[in-house]
Amino acid sequence: MVMSASTRPKITASELSRRHRFLVLAICCASIVVVVMDISIVNVALSAIRRDLHASVSGLQWTVDAYTLVLASFLVLAGSTADRVGRRRIFQVGLAAFGLGSLLCGLAPSIDWLIAARALQAVGGTMLNPVAMAITANTFPDPAERARAIGVFGSMSGLSLALGPILGGALVDAFGWRSIFWINVPIVAVAILCTALFVPESRAARARRFDPVGQTLMILVLGSVVYAIIESKGLGWTSPIILGLLAVAVLGVVGILGYESRRVDPLLELRLFRSVPFSAAIVMALFALCGFGAFLFVTTQYLQDVRGMSALTAGLCLLPVGVLVLVLSPLTGRLVGASGPRLPLVISGAALALGGGASIWLEPTTPLLALLAIYLLFGVFLGTVNPPITNTAVSGMPRSMAGVATSLASAGRQTGTTLGVAIAGTTVGSALARGGTAYTNAAHGLWWLVFGLGVGILALGLLSTGRWAVDTARRAAALFEEVDTGAAAVPARSVPARGNA
Repeated sequence: MVMSASTRPKITASELSRRHRFLVLAICCASIVVVVMDISIVNVALSAIRRDLHASVSGLQWTVDAYTLVLASFLVLAGSTADRVGRRRIFQVGLAAFGLGSLLCGLAPSIDWLIAARALQAVGGTMLNPVAMAITANTFPDPAERARAIGVFGSMSGLSLALGPILGGALVDAFGWRSIFWINVPIVAVAILCTALFVPESRAARARRFDPVGQTLMILVLGSVVYAIIESKGLGWTSPIILGLLAVAVLGVVGILGYESRRVDPLLELRLFRSVPFSAAIVMALFALCGFGAFLFVTTQYLQDVRGMSALTAGLCLLPVGVLVLVLSPLTGRLVGASGPRLPLVISGAALALGGGASIWLEPTTPLLALLAIYLLFGVFLGTVNPPITNTAVSGMPRSMAGVATSLASAGRQTGTTLGVAIAGTTVGSALARGGTAYTNAAHGLWWLVFGLGVGILALGLLSTGRWAVDTARRAAALFEEVDTGAAAVPARSVPARGNA
């Protein structure tokens, strides 16, 4: 008979056997697989969704971006809440919400219902992505072992993104687009049971207060920017609505900088950004997933609507990406643990830049071998970018900040994906109906953007791994150790010790 959570003896992370720790890692990886794969798996189903639900291009953009926008908006809240009330508890709630959202996506009768169900799915996802990372970091107290575990976790994130279109293509062709959501339900059910049985509860040493003002400002900034980009094609950049949205975003940023810096427990812990490696990791995460999100959105439609491939064939064309992620991610994780993140970041940035540059020359009749060679570059990029970014975001920080730090890194990824899809759809959306060279010519500007993002990752990789950057990370970590022990001075306009304001 299985003991209930209240009667089962409590086990701390330090008391877990090596086998038990890796079982916890496997459970966390399973959660990240379904959450991250649902970012990319839906891309290969977009053509089928458009035909079945008679959706517009902006509807397709929101099908992807409703998911990633909610993830980006609430990841930080989920991470800090889990640090406060219990990571396992939030993890289980997230699994249940994600499973329910997946079921409703599969039953959606229209594009509007699908978008709403995707948002619910993402609410659950916000409680899985950063919380699973925090559980992983807490489960492996040894720094070297923790670095390897984080490498494995980060590799699963990249692998899920790459394999999503392949699995999605097979499911769409065999069972229809709704099956890409239904497959999540049994996986989530098993994960809920395994979490109850094997994952120990953990919390941060010092609880962080809820920050409703910071949360509202963050939603306003991200939502306004994404809505402005997606709707700018139809309304025009000089439309009063678009200009108003951009003004709201600017005011939101000003509000975040002014309000959050005066809180003891801000939603957006701005003091983390005193660490150059951490700041660079957030920007690189945004650049990386912006480039890959744009690549997936444009490529899956290029293969199906321009070249006339089936969903499965289109997914198989992306197999080089998946294979290289599968091969390179574990190697990259070990390399980061052994010698640091600089070389993988340089390789990933160069590969993304080359992939974007080569894609400028794509035509409707580009030979398949040339196409696959370009996709190899994107595979090298994705296989080498996630482990060093993930490790850089949390390295040197106290474990009490694991939830907040990893939430911000994950928010950077989701924000990047959201912006990549929004920009891609706005750039090529009107050319989709014309197809052929009209579509490939419209994508030129987007590929130049991807090239620039790759150069940015390369430059930031070099900057963030120097001695000066490492020193800033050490000073930032020392600041949080002082705050956790109560040694730091409390700001004059801080929040009272009691209450959740």
